[in-house]
Amino acid sequence: MDRIVECVPNFSEGRNLATIQALIDALASVPGVRLLDQTSDYDHHRSVMTVVGDIEDVVEAMFRAIRIATDLIDLRIHAGVHPRVGATDVVPFVPIKGISMRECVQAARRLGHRVGTELDIPVFLYERAASHRDHAPLESVRRGGLEGLAFRMASDPDWTPDFGPTRPHETAGAMVIGARPPLIAFNVNLASTDLGLARSIARSIRQSNGGLRHLKAIGVELASRRLVQVAMNLTDYEVTPLHVAFKAVEAQADRHGVDIAGAEIVGLLPQAAITEPVRHALRLDRFDPAQILEARIDTALTQPVKTVPPPVNQPLLRLSIADLLEAVAAPTSVPAGAAVAALTGALASALGIMAARLSRQPAVEHRLDEIARRLRHLIEADVEAYNMFVAATRLPATDHERPVAVSSALHVATEIPLEIAERSAEAATLLTACQPAVKLRLRSDVQVGVILAIAATEASLHTANENLKVQPNQQLRTAIVTRVQQVTDNLEELKVLCYTPPPGRVGKHSLQASPGKVQTRDGWKSKSSTIMSKKRLKSRRKSLRGKGSSGS
Repeated sequence: MDRIVECVPNFSEGRNLATIQALIDALASVPGVRLLDQTSDYDHHRSVMTVVGDIEDVVEAMFRAIRIATDLIDLRIHAGVHPRVGATDVVPFVPIKGISMRECVQAARRLGHRVGTELDIPVFLYERAASHRDHAPLESVRRGGLEGLAFRMASDPDWTPDFGPTRPHETAGAMVIGARPPLIAFNVNLASTDLGLARSIARSIRQSNGGLRHLKAIGVELASRRLVQVAMNLTDYEVTPLHVAFKAVEAQADRHGVDIAGAEIVGLLPQAAITEPVRHALRLDRFDPAQILEARIDTALTQPVKTVPPPVNQPLLRLSIADLLEAVAAPTSVPAGAAVAALTGALASALGIMAARLSRQPAVEHRLDEIARRLRHLIEADVEAYNMFVAATRLPATDHERPVAVSSALHVATEIPLEIAERSAEAATLLTACQPAVKLRLRSDVQVGVILAIAATEASLHTANENLKVQPNQQLRTAIVTRVQQVTDNLEELKVLCYTPPPGRVGKHSLQASPGKVQTRDGWKSKSSTIMSKKRLKSRRKSLRGKGSSGS
């Protein structure tokens, strides 16, 4: 690979393994992007990941991961010792090979614009990408946390974000995106629980307080380890090397009679920053030679990418019930609404098949079996249609075939839920028609099937209508709208059949009419009014008879 950019996103999640894995999967989902490293910390409640690849591929991978983080991370319930302003807190682009810093700045701006417009998250550009000098230092943006940033955004015009709204996102907060040279995250743990001491040492050694150049430091508590930590970022390791930063912390700790409990490097670092003498001087708790950036890149580029097919690529109906539920619950876009509706329609059909077999209705059994088989196929087809649509939307905007590809894929993605609605409605009709001939003990099961089939019809029709709303091709819209209306009419008729009780069943134990059927509801009101009038008249007559007898 001749052109390599590194990106080191920091996500505000260090505890939920499912969320962390979803972020990793999103980053690795773009061909050509390699995940080099991932570090999560419980106390910091933070994960730092390192990816490399071509600059455009990395931008796309980052957007996918940011979208997942926005969906899964809620800052309103987040509590960690590391400062943060966003679910995706900071996203730096770092030039590695054949990429200039200017290209990294442009990549940061492209990603920031997309995040601001598509995800409605305010974005501040920092370091080399900063458009305002007060925004360049990361610690300036983070000052006061998200609450402090929100106050500045509301009260100071200089703190208008570069992209996105002028208020924080409700759950994802804000985001800092930029470009910078390689940085080393280096932490020194103190054999103490005195947070004030860690903060005092951090203040004394960082550049902003007159300490070591190109060194940023904070003091944090590691409650799970019963330690405190001086967490540092070395923004230029050639000016302030690792061992110099370590000695500075050690000297301050010695003054207070506190021992060093260990040190750690978070993520990767350049080969030149970690010579053998330096390694021994740092007393590292855990250092893997694979943490050397150049070695990790070489390994990643020479080895084939190992991809594990997601569960959705397996035939869904071959999964166990537990695995199927996990596949639906997974933080991925598919399987979703239409596939679940198709499964519901197939289950409704299966109930009808069971009743038809036991009551010897072979014609009904045969047709419901055909419907169930078709719905099973449509479960998988819906997943494939969604993937095809996503692939079409990822075509370059300059590709003249992109509009046709998108509208065609969207048409398929509308056709499938519409067919699910048609087949489910037919199943509901068959179940309703066969119900009087089934054995008495099975009628409740058939009624459940009718209710499920109606639900499947309404759910998949909703999906089809939603897709139809965004169909840009008027001709394709017109081609399908008649079928949509026909299914809508069938659905309303089915609701009347299912929810309106037969004559003679009106009373306090009867089912209510369908809320969506105004005519039926009005009929119920009329019947209810008539019944109540009769009751009041009867009561009045009794009362009059009672009065007459007492008078005599």
